[in-house]
Amino acid sequence: MRLTKLGHACVQISKDDRSIVIDPGAFSEAAAALATADAVLITHEHFDHFDADALRAAMAERPALKVWTSRVVAENLADLGGRVHQVGHGDAVTVAGFDVHVYGEDHEILHPDVPPIPNTGFLIDGEVFHPGDALTVPSEPVPTLCLPGNAPWMKIPELYSYTREVRPERAFVIHDGLLNDIGLQVMKTHVGKAGEELGKEFTRLEPGTSVDLARP
Repeated sequence: MRLTKLGHACVQISKDDRSIVIDPGAFSEAAAALATADAVLITHEHFDHFDADALRAAMAERPALKVWTSRVVAENLADLGGRVHQVGHGDAVTVAGFDVHVYGEDHEILHPDVPPIPNTGFLIDGEVFHPGDALTVPSEPVPTLCLPGNAPWMKIPELYSYTREVRPERAFVIHDGLLNDIGLQVMKTHVGKAGEELGKEFTRLEPGTSVDLARP
């Protein structure tokens, strides 16, 4: 299995001749990410995770392309009929030959007076977990964590607490598209220290970079 970071929160998971793309949003050149995907997973409706125009264009060009996503995104795409599948916490589905377990219900709090929107995290083949915009801890082991590195809803102490709870074998940073070079250096320092606490190597991939995920 191979993981490729496509920018901000968007990653591609591939094995054999199949691939799925998670969260192709406005910060990740979504059209290019969708061009070869066999399926798409979307955690929630925020524009940096869900580029509706790019997704609709890709689905118009490729009639076999299907989507698995949260309730609100599924409602937004309801006109596409059976090509869009709503999933929620506890679901287990097969997507383009990958086993996908769904974890999490709510986005992290963005405003004290506004209820959270739905957010669905995806564990792929028991290997890679993408939490979306939530610090969800799955009830099964997570060998590879897509670790949010920066967000309006997140503080650095929460990054440490999250990795201590999940205890992945390795972590690769996502959700870092808002940071300049200085912020990236600060974030990478803390990510590295979070890994060191657990005796593991946590790192940030540059957009476009791939890693093979052989089990440690």
